Amino acid sequence: MTSKTNILSAVALAGAALIAVPASAQVAGIATSSPEAVIVRSQARINAYQQIETQYAAQIQQVRTLRQEAATLQQSLDTNKDGQLSQQEVQANPTVVQQIQQKEQAIQTASQPIVLAQTYAIEQLINDYANVQQQVINQKKIQIMLTPDAIQWAPEVVNVTDDLVNVLNQRVPAVQITPPADWRPRQESLQTQQTVSQVILQVAQQQAAQQAAQQQQPTGR
Repeated sequence: MTSKTNILSAVALAGAALIAVPASAQVAGIATSSPEAVIVRSQARINAYQQIETQYAAQIQQVRTLRQEAATLQQSLDTNKDGQLSQQEVQANPTVVQQIQQKEQAIQTASQPIVLAQTYAIEQLINDYANVQQQVINQKKIQIMLTPDAIQWAPEVVNVTDDLVNVLNQRVPAVQITPPADWRPRQESLQTQQTVSQVILQVAQQQAAQQAAQQQQPTGR
């Protein structure tokens, strides 16, 4: 689980960052998209994550605090302040290393219900994704569907992510965040949750970098 302080703004930026496909565009047999890109932008997932942020606010704050404490401890191991930890530096402070390990274990424990709720929400979207994809394939007469990383270059029109998001929003307008007591997530769902978290984190980092760059720019007179 990766905690983000600006998850909602990151989600909005993630949606805006993806290329919009004109409604009238036609795909000549070949299209690209990925389930993760569609799920990141689906309204049901966005709403579910907002609910999770509220319901597990205390755990999220606990994880942030633990991560900060672990980072501070790790910095204390860097005695020569070169930004890297050598084997000698780690071995010189076994007590601090043990404290870091305890923090990491506490992070994992506090994150577990958050990850479970996110994964449950995502799995409900995955369950209908094949139907969503087939509907878009039929509508646009797609013969080959590829992931974006499988193509070196293609015109913008081959990206059907917008079409898939629209259909998914229609078919699955909302999902639940509280799994049944006996529910166990599929491996596919756990992997997708991790990928979605990475995408949101990357977008949040890009947003933070852009804001920092804008603040550093000289103000025109």
